[in-house]
Amino acid sequence: MQREDMLEKNPASVILWAGSAYAKEYHSPRGHHFAVADVSHSLRSGVSPKAGETGLSASCWTCKTPDAPRLMKELGVEGFSAKSFAELGPEIQNPVYCSDCHTQGSAELTLPRPHAQDAMAKVHKPFGEQNQSMQQSQVCGQCHVTYYFQPERQDKVNIPWIFGNSADEIEKYYDARQFFEWVHPISRTPLVKARHPEFEHWNRSVHAEAGISCVTCHMTQETSADGKSFTNHKITNHLPDFEAANCSSCHQSQQHITQLIADNKALLETKAQQLQELLIKAHYEAGAAWKAGAQWQQIGEAIMGIRHAQWRWDFAMSSHGIHAHNAKEGEALLNKGLEQIRAAREILSKLNADLGVTRVDYPDYSTKAKAQAAIGVELEKLTEEKQAFIKTEVKKHWPKAANFGY
Repeated sequence: MQREDMLEKNPASVILWAGSAYAKEYHSPRGHHFAVADVSHSLRSGVSPKAGETGLSASCWTCKTPDAPRLMKELGVEGFSAKSFAELGPEIQNPVYCSDCHTQGSAELTLPRPHAQDAMAKVHKPFGEQNQSMQQSQVCGQCHVTYYFQPERQDKVNIPWIFGNSADEIEKYYDARQFFEWVHPISRTPLVKARHPEFEHWNRSVHAEAGISCVTCHMTQETSADGKSFTNHKITNHLPDFEAANCSSCHQSQQHITQLIADNKALLETKAQQLQELLIKAHYEAGAAWKAGAQWQQIGEAIMGIRHAQWRWDFAMSSHGIHAHNAKEGEALLNKGLEQIRAAREILSKLNADLGVTRVDYPDYSTKAKAQAAIGVELEKLTEEKQAFIKTEVKKHWPKAANFGY
């Protein structure tokens, strides 16, 4: 199965993610079978840490393999996350498997990852007390959800739902903690990354209200040759199976829903493009202000405006299916982000005028290569280092799952 280079498709994201690993490489997902191999080969997962360095946390394995919950039981959750990604590579033998969703040897659903159990309790939906429809989506939501690595807890995975799981509520949590994952090298904005918040968007959708789970649309019920009903475990878009997916109970025709989803996608992509263009300008306008001698008390409000607007852009667009899952929420997020970034740029415009800034140099991000060059990503060097690591470590010492499809 082919992947799409999302940085090539949308080079603006390289500038927005400058200073983070996402500016190095970001591909579209291509299925559970490739989960271990793709993360093993990604530039984002890096190489073995040098002596004295901690390296990337083993938490990056958490949602790629059933070996992660196994190792958490053996090492403890924080014992697992304290290990480096590369150190545990030889232990990772399986991509996503039956036991990620089912009790061993049974069709009963389960939630084997501690971070997911904790998260559902935070929003008062403990797994064991939910109906089958919600449990189905919670099983998917243990990984198709946003998260961060908790630095004070050995970088273990944490889902930031203390106040709830909307973009506003998660932002409130991050701001209250004064938490950031990286500082943008141009604007000095402290940023946080949204990561595929599919469960969050679905959770507030008309589908969720109607009891339609992830499984309803992505794992349709089918009938075998001997007349037995079963769940199709080929997880995909089952819209072509309009009747089998039971879409007709609410939607008038396959053509209508297909057009509706396409229209939603076009609308969101247009708004996202508008927002990301303004975000890039704001990052560089803030950079110009800093260079001209701006002080935090002068620029702080604008910096927080950039942080909040980019969070909403990311929370909407890092969910690959928001146009189908909850387009209404996606549009609201992007509209709010546009409002926030325009306000931030007004502050920066006045500040730069006061500081005597007459020109701001914006980057050329017409291609991925130009965008990466603008922010100093040394792609050739990173690729060379990664390929050497793959050749000497991954190919020789890691299980077959790490090289599946490569």
